[in-house]
Amino acid sequence: MPNLFIAPCVLALFGASGDLALRKLIPALYRLESARLLHADTRILALAREEGMDAEAHFALIETRLQEHLASEEWAPDVWERFRGRLAFLSFDFSQADAYRTLSDLAAGDLPLVAYFATPASVYGAICQHLVDAGLGDRTRVVLEKPIGHDLESSRLINDAVACCFPESRIYRIDHYLGKETVQNLIALRFANSLFETQWNQNHISHVEITVAEKVGIEGRWGYFDQAGQLRDMVQNHLLQLLCLIAMDPPSDLVADSIRDEKVKVLKALEPISSEQLAARVVRGQYSAGYSNGKAVPGYLEEAKANRASTTETFVALRVDIRNWRWAGVPFYLRTGKRMPQKLSQIIVHFKEPPHYLFAPEQRPLLSNRLIIRLQPDEGITLHVMTKDQGLGKGMRLRTVPLLLNFSETFHTERVPDAYERLLLEVMQGNQNLFVRRDEVEHAWKWCDQLSAGWEQLGDAPRAYPAGSWGPGAAVALIARDGRSWYDDL
Repeated sequence: MPNLFIAPCVLALFGASGDLALRKLIPALYRLESARLLHADTRILALAREEGMDAEAHFALIETRLQEHLASEEWAPDVWERFRGRLAFLSFDFSQADAYRTLSDLAAGDLPLVAYFATPASVYGAICQHLVDAGLGDRTRVVLEKPIGHDLESSRLINDAVACCFPESRIYRIDHYLGKETVQNLIALRFANSLFETQWNQNHISHVEITVAEKVGIEGRWGYFDQAGQLRDMVQNHLLQLLCLIAMDPPSDLVADSIRDEKVKVLKALEPISSEQLAARVVRGQYSAGYSNGKAVPGYLEEAKANRASTTETFVALRVDIRNWRWAGVPFYLRTGKRMPQKLSQIIVHFKEPPHYLFAPEQRPLLSNRLIIRLQPDEGITLHVMTKDQGLGKGMRLRTVPLLLNFSETFHTERVPDAYERLLLEVMQGNQNLFVRRDEVEHAWKWCDQLSAGWEQLGDAPRAYPAGSWGPGAAVALIARDGRSWYDDL
């Protein structure tokens, strides 16, 4: 029976045999199938340039990788049979016009075509032009994976090439963090609760931390990562998007461009960091040999195919300031790195202390209301409040108590949906709320490019930190200069 709430489409997955497609996109589509959230008429075209691979071989590869990446209880033969029935495979050379004519035949009809580019950004423009030349331009939505370029200039060239073929209303730039349940809840948390929104400014908040930590190293992505580094790979997109959602003013409504307009205002208000300020405001690091999960792991320069002279950073910590009325004087501390002690993404909002302290002086260091927003591994929200310790004879002794909202427990769900599941559904529906507009991408690149230029001007090399640690000691000093510490150090 057709799902009456989800519109049908043809999804063409370019790069269907690549790591992103097999590890993230196809499992997300399978889970949507399992939840019966795909319309009965939706079809999936797997496009890959694989010499000697036919449809049956590709379906076998997909089945194998699904069983690797899904939890054992998620795999069901009947779901796989339904899902496989939607699939078609096409050995596809992205540079050949004939391939797109075959694609046009496979996608015949009047359903929207969603063209998902799990490919290098350098070919986005060429693929778009071929789609238009094949007569598919009028009904196609294109989905672009990050990073779009490696700096502002290259980003503009790629966006220009795509814009020559498609209007902004049919371009969907992915930042998968925007599809996470907790990130979506930031909008509801802030703007549906006067308890928070009335306090969400420099009068009541002392500082904000945003941490995105990865336990893994480069996972065989040396060629890509060494050209990018943590600043381009993580800060320019994920961390700045989280910063925008935390710091933006209320939009006039929940229409996509209203939300994006407010995010752009934040990016425009980011205070530049000059080369003279880099030492005090930014720390870059590179992991050396150490331990992860109790096992010895190599340093970045010792990884397979490594360039032993590389000065690419695998860790960045920054103090970011926003020049507007709401956030004047409130620092945002951002950090992200590889080979950290744990996989962790969280935002911590530290509220100011009351102006007059009534309790015993020795308890004052305890006083710290904190709102902790966890994106992974267990999505949820915790508010730390101060209460009186229970029991006779304890007087007015204080203690910190967490008020906890764990999404899976509160909403009685076995699993929080993956970000890609939500994003794929949204693009199938033609909703752009969770996607990034061109001017957001370019303002983020402009701000990050100044840091790269400053490092190059100063010849700044990354500081070593042992794998399994929270980064260089200089990252601790960065926040300690302001009389504060990272949350995990409290």
